Amino acid sequence: MSAKKEIPRDPVWYPFTQMQEFAEHSPLIITAAEGCWLEDEQGRRYLDGVSSLWANVHGHRHPVIDGAIKEQMGRVAHTTMLGLSHAGGIELARQLVKLTPDSLSHVFYSDSGSTAVEIALKMAYQYWQLRGEKQRFRFLKLSEAYHGDTIGAVSLGGMDLFHERFDRLLFDTIKVPTPHVYRHPFGVHDEKEIVERYFSLSEELIEKNADQACGFIVEPIIQGAAGMIVHPPGYLHHIRDLTRRHNLLLIADEVAVGFGRTGKMFASNWEDVSPDLLCLGKGITGGYLPLAATMATEEIFSAFLGDFRELKTFFHGHTYTGNPLACAAALASLQVFAEEKTLEPSVFGPKAQRYSEGMQRLQQLAHVGSVRYRGLMGGVELVKDKKTKEPYPFEKRSGYRVIMETRNEGVMLRPLGDVIVLMPPLAVSLEELDLLFAATEKAIRRVTAG
Repeated sequence: MSAKKEIPRDPVWYPFTQMQEFAEHSPLIITAAEGCWLEDEQGRRYLDGVSSLWANVHGHRHPVIDGAIKEQMGRVAHTTMLGLSHAGGIELARQLVKLTPDSLSHVFYSDSGSTAVEIALKMAYQYWQLRGEKQRFRFLKLSEAYHGDTIGAVSLGGMDLFHERFDRLLFDTIKVPTPHVYRHPFGVHDEKEIVERYFSLSEELIEKNADQACGFIVEPIIQGAAGMIVHPPGYLHHIRDLTRRHNLLLIADEVAVGFGRTGKMFASNWEDVSPDLLCLGKGITGGYLPLAATMATEEIFSAFLGDFRELKTFFHGHTYTGNPLACAAALASLQVFAEEKTLEPSVFGPKAQRYSEGMQRLQQLAHVGSVRYRGLMGGVELVKDKKTKEPYPFEKRSGYRVIMETRNEGVMLRPLGDVIVLMPPLAVSLEELDLLFAATEKAIRRVTAG
């Protein structure tokens, strides 16, 4: 008789977590949520300051989204989209085509931001193969890019902390310097000159590699996981112009920045840019259920049409592609956007103003080197020395210590190294924004004192 298997007290292997830290205790356990608030098993409440990993939009337990999911459960929870379809998936695709830039006309569903990116890169590659341009196999990307954690998405990433150890598994890409105005390699201080140098470098690298490249992938306006790096005005439009001039596809990864985070429904709207492929996820369901979408132009879609024997088919799919429950949540979220006028200036404007005022106050702190934001999405970079921009030693985990302090003030945050991310749901109130910034300021002062 074999010995009885010993089951750990908590057998979950948590993401982005050094599990030795949980050897003696479990992470904070959330048992309930409502509006912009989370509640733990002791009944303590926390403002959801990072929208449950940048996903929640209209708050938790919104009656419209809750109701839509319950109604869909009464019909069918899941059915495949391999050879079948359902009304919710078709209607959501229609609405996404209506909402997104004019060039985008077709929707391919998946279940996470990473898979949306994987689909985009495979579509881009196959598109050029079908057109007979078999020399095209590489992708241009920004140097501090983050597009997810599957191998294709990691290949398109550029964050050594997350990706370097997997380098032998990855395909070759072309790095274009991230236009980071606060931390740059140029040895100059004039912001205009810094921006011009970034523009020139991107143009040079695109021109040099255009003949063998499938496309350029970019997180429009803000690079999230890189530390909330806000691109200088005109950069996205600059990249769009260059990709058109050199006959490359532009892939916009709006998984994090889409669905209102920056103050417009899609970040590409800020510079009137229409990409060839658009990746969506996170907030697409209001932060309720896993769903993602990769949108393509008519030109790309048409390249895949033909007799089955021609093997032009896009052989890709997922079990939960276009899951009916997730589509119902997404449709309900879009309904809430319309009914509550979430992004109308009269509703969003005062929140964006209060958020900006809070960020500017944090900028005055002795150990805040930079605040970077657009709309209700941003980050605060902690530094050891504000004048020299010297960072804190990695092992001090200053950002982590700050977010643990904010919990004592009733605010739940998560850092990116020593960048404190502040990204509440769009449903946040002015009073809740005041709490968010007051708690963050107190925590930063405590951790950086002395």
